[in-house]
Amino acid sequence: MQKKMTKVRVRFAPSPTGPLHIGGGRTALYNYLFAKKHNGNLILRIEDTDQSRYVDGAEEYIVNSLQWCGIKFDEGPINGGDFGPYKQSQRKDIYKKYAEFLVDNDKAYYAFDTKEELEEMRVRMKKAGVASPQYNSITRESMRNSISLSEDEVQKRIQENQKYVIRLKIPRNEEVKINDLVRGWVVVNTNNIDDKVIFKSDGMPTYHLANVVDDYLMKITHVIRGEEWLPSAPLHVLLYKYLGWESKQPKFAHLPLILKPDGNGKLSKRDGDRLGFPVFPLNWTNPETKEISLGYKEGGYFPEAFINMLAFLGWNPGTPQELFSLNDLCKTFSLERVGRSGAKFDFDKTKWYNQQYLRSKTKTELAEILQVLLKENNINADINYVANVCEQLKERATFVKDMWDEGKYFFQQPRLYDEKTIRKKWKDNTHVILNELRLEISKIEKFTSEEIETVFKQFLESNKIKMGVLLPVFRLSLTGLGMGPSLFNIAELIGKKETLSRIDIAIKKIKK
Repeated sequence: MQKKMTKVRVRFAPSPTGPLHIGGGRTALYNYLFAKKHNGNLILRIEDTDQSRYVDGAEEYIVNSLQWCGIKFDEGPINGGDFGPYKQSQRKDIYKKYAEFLVDNDKAYYAFDTKEELEEMRVRMKKAGVASPQYNSITRESMRNSISLSEDEVQKRIQENQKYVIRLKIPRNEEVKINDLVRGWVVVNTNNIDDKVIFKSDGMPTYHLANVVDDYLMKITHVIRGEEWLPSAPLHVLLYKYLGWESKQPKFAHLPLILKPDGNGKLSKRDGDRLGFPVFPLNWTNPETKEISLGYKEGGYFPEAFINMLAFLGWNPGTPQELFSLNDLCKTFSLERVGRSGAKFDFDKTKWYNQQYLRSKTKTELAEILQVLLKENNINADINYVANVCEQLKERATFVKDMWDEGKYFFQQPRLYDEKTIRKKWKDNTHVILNELRLEISKIEKFTSEEIETVFKQFLESNKIKMGVLLPVFRLSLTGLGMGPSLFNIAELIGKKETLSRIDIAIKKIKK
């Protein structure tokens, strides 16, 4: 009889201690892609056990960012599910019994040490030549805990409501092995792990205990998270073992770091500020300083481009293909093709992705976005006209806002004229030639780009004028610029009346 496959269940578990960095966004994306590839479920869990670091607005920001990216969750704080609550602060009563179970089974212990006593231990160990002092199998014997104290003394302290934490009792000189889906076998000796606090004096679990308990209770099958959590993985493996859950331990996959553009260290907000690119999906306002950090959405990026860029930060499909829709990524993605080494962030490549997605959109789709910008600038234009403008500008634009910045002449007469073109091309007799060209253009009945171009070339030929002499000043008259898309298409779009009017204005305004 064929064994029934366990349903894939993965989770993205951010802490609301600040905005969602693109590294967190990539982790959420890879979990989403893995879940969809295997017809599994994706869970959003808010890990807010550390209330001292909670940042107002961060949780809402994280949810809004993921929604903009198109990452949908099957379970979570918003849409619920069978394994809630999905905020750790609402699960507070769940964890203590597991911490007590570990104490009762000699896998953890109560520790009553004060901050001063802990600091004294560190100073003492450093004087003894220990570079990195730890609370571990050696030092615990000299500290105030339920190992060094008598049982009566421990009970007395608890009854007197003395503050304590619960520490995991890490064994000495044992090997912990993890078969990571990205990195292969990882082996760590327990001598390199200290007795981590798993339950704090405020009655809240630390990340380590809450993380393992929640993953078990929520039946998580795969933990896909950033490389920074790899040092914690052996501790989590021990917790699964000590809680009797080894057979239910999820498979681990630790993703490579996203590196600075020069490859030297982990990408941070400071790098974005210094080099001029966003590191957050949406604008983030620091609640204390009110400083605003630009997001990809407000920077004019399409969510599809952002997602495509994120996917390639550490993963590749093994083919030359670079453009993938979210659905295509769901079909193609695999953890086997996630690299071990860090992925350098390339902002120019990010802009390239946006350019490709812009070009793939219809002129009507682009017009609907551009119209918002036009209205912000008090310009009302027919959607069909705006769509035709987008068709002319889309091959030259990276962002929709570029179409406004570089194509204002489609919606208003030039206010300034390019000085370089004037110096190079506007001669003493230019106004006379333009007037003559205007006369010929005024005779055109069917004002199409083809007819305008024909009349223009006939005028050049009959007057023995070179294209490079007249075309730049004709363009300058209509757009104020020295270059741009097809001038004859521009003339057709703005219309005959406007074309003639702009020539008249240019002749009056531009003087050599």
